[in-house]
Amino acid sequence: MLAVQGYYDGTSIQTLETINAKPNQRVIITIMDEFITPSVNSPKKSMRGILSEYANPELAAKEKGAWERAMVEKHGNT
Repeated sequence: MLAVQGYYDGTSIQTLETINAKPNQRVIITIMDEFITPSVNSPKKSMRGILSEYANPELAAKEKGAWERAMVEKHGNT
């Protein structure tokens, strides 16, 4: 026996999970007194540029080549 959750959309019963039910398989449906609020697919917000207010334009020039300078400092000139 398998218990799944679902909702009635006004015309048919929809399950919230996929089930492997065969045609003509007997099911038991229990109607609850609770209601499901429909989920609204809102567009996801991007985090791009969220830290731009903390950016220091003067340091941007130093960022180019920073990794190379750190490797030379750590390992010497090779």
